Amino acid sequence: MKSGNIILLLIFILSIIGCTKGPGTGGRASIKGRIFAKNYDKDYFLIDSGYFGGVKVYINYGDQVGVGDDVDSDQDGNFLFPYLRPGNYTVYVYSKKLSNNTLDSAVVKKVTISERKEEVDLSRIDINTFKN
Repeated sequence: MKSGNIILLLIFILSIIGCTKGPGTGGRASIKGRIFAKNYDKDYFLIDSGYFGGVKVYINYGDQVGVGDDVDSDQDGNFLFPYLRPGNYTVYVYSKKLSNNTLDSAVVKKVTISERKEEVDLSRIDINTFKN
């Protein structure tokens, strides 16, 4: 092989290696779920419960620090993070602590997408609210 061909081959190989993409958007997989809320009054008595809309759901891509993206649950409590690539994800939503309704705690779900077109169903995520 001529040295020019070797250099072109090396550039080609390095470009392929450099194009490896980790977790994040740009794929064909998705993560979905539903938010189920237990609604308490100011005295911490359960008023009602059900699937809850308008809840902010967050996702982190891989080992990312900070929020990668967020969506709101629809009127039936459904949420969807579409167009994801294979990799590890953290999905979380905030819930009120029953001992002190001013503090929130995160309900965290760790997810691994291993297939390009995989749809991961987190099913139901339970939270507490104080919506009177």
